[in-house]
Amino acid sequence: MLSRRRFLQAGSLAAAAGTALPSLARAAECDKALPPAIALLRSLRGEALPISVEERRDRQEKARKLMRENNLSAILLTEGTSLTYFTGIRWWGGERLFAIVLPAKGESFYVCPAFEEDRAREQIAKSPDGNNADVRIWQENENPYDRVAQGLSDRGISSGIVGVEETVKFVFSDNLRKAAASATFASATPVTAGCRMIKSPHEIELMRLAAKVTLAAYEAVYRALKEGMTQQDAENLVEAAHHQLGFEGGADVQVGEFSAFPHGSVTPQGIREGTIVLIDGGCKVEGYASDITRSFVLGKANDKMNQVFDIVHQAQSAALAAAKPGADCGSVDTAARKVITDAGYGPDYKYFAHRLGHGMGMDGHEWPYLVRGNTQKIEAHMTTSNEPGIYIRGEFGIRLEDDMHVTENGAELFTPQSLSLENPFGKAVP
Repeated sequence: MLSRRRFLQAGSLAAAAGTALPSLARAAECDKALPPAIALLRSLRGEALPISVEERRDRQEKARKLMRENNLSAILLTEGTSLTYFTGIRWWGGERLFAIVLPAKGESFYVCPAFEEDRAREQIAKSPDGNNADVRIWQENENPYDRVAQGLSDRGISSGIVGVEETVKFVFSDNLRKAAASATFASATPVTAGCRMIKSPHEIELMRLAAKVTLAAYEAVYRALKEGMTQQDAENLVEAAHHQLGFEGGADVQVGEFSAFPHGSVTPQGIREGTIVLIDGGCKVEGYASDITRSFVLGKANDKMNQVFDIVHQAQSAALAAAKPGADCGSVDTAARKVITDAGYGPDYKYFAHRLGHGMGMDGHEWPYLVRGNTQKIEAHMTTSNEPGIYIRGEFGIRLEDDMHVTENGAELFTPQSLSLENPFGKAVP
């Protein structure tokens, strides 16, 4: 997993000169001599049950129902998490169009580069379409968008409304409009988000496991950290801990005044006793994400740090209590922000600089968003982050983030709340 900080580093000359090593090299370096707290971790991969073809077939049927309700004749998906969600296909292809068109009625069809046909059919065979899929190939000198237009005509929907998934590249959607001029193109989000926002029990269990893995990795790293380690050392240990647990994962680590940067700094940092260390990251389990933040100190925290931690902890608890079916998404942000503002860290976004949370699932950030002004109603089995924070520029920042599942009557966190800055995970296991 590429952390936010490493993504920034990858684009800087400083990173090219020094600290950002390839992921495999970092893992190999960590594996040479893992600290005991990490070396003792055991793989949890056996607890992860893949999504079945039957589940994906049910998802497609729900999508068709939502298409009819939203007056869409079909939806079009290209590479990305929605393609994987509905079909199980994990695709990369750059500028070449690979797409599925899923009609509201009738069979789907695929458009695929000819030289990729074997790779495509290998994956499509494991999708709901199986070995009998309608795959329309195009050669390098041909126009793939004509294949889409012909497919729409063959399905009797050439003048229908086609929903385009929100992450489809502009070059694809623009050329589709030219090739299928009699069709109308609209957003597929009412269908894709309408399916993906509400998680099945299986999805909830995968996300619960992802959160469990990341929290176990953080605790092991916390117990392995020593004064004098660098930010990079800590990030390498987070990756190694996830690896020991059977999954790829990672995190940003920010120290001291740089913990007041909500998404981190590229400045190299050293870990010292008595300063805030903020870890923010996660992993994926069968495609489902965790996103957890812990803030702590090695040694003793000062009174101001403890006070701010308590306020943020109370804000997270207030948000948890406010998240329930029927409530507005924005009201959950309001509940947390009121605690922080009433404690003197306001107004508005002055210290709590971002929204309370974002939806989670196959993407680390997806629908719905817990932000002021969002009147969307919360429904049972939505999953979001719950991550209030206070950021004091030039001093420190504290954020507590756990992944939240809305139940029939309220909400739960997948992981226990942090206990304190000096004992974030509770008593060490002997």
